[in-house]
Amino acid sequence: MLIDDRGSVTVEAALSLAVLVTVAAAIVAGIATMAAYISAVDIAGAAARSHAIGVDFTPARGSVRVSETGGMVEVTAVVPAPISPMTATASFPVEFR
Repeated sequence: MLIDDRGSVTVEAALSLAVLVTVAAAIVAGIATMAAYISAVDIAGAAARSHAIGVDFTPARGSVRVSETGGMVEVTAVVPAPISPMTATASFPVEFR
């Protein structure tokens, strides 16, 4: 049992700082994951438009999977993110080549 409260402020400050750092890291990871999702949406749309007009598209980051059925191009983009990989799908009608 403690005789006095000496040192308790130091322990509370250390615990508070650890919690603050953990919360800040979670917020940064969440923002980075949202940015990855926005990037996946952009990459999927650009890849679908490019494939529909017959132009090759290579994303700066992530990967794309292209399928063409019934006159429509469907592209699924996967972008790595801190929490989990973000996926987006876009469809575009095929242009006459």
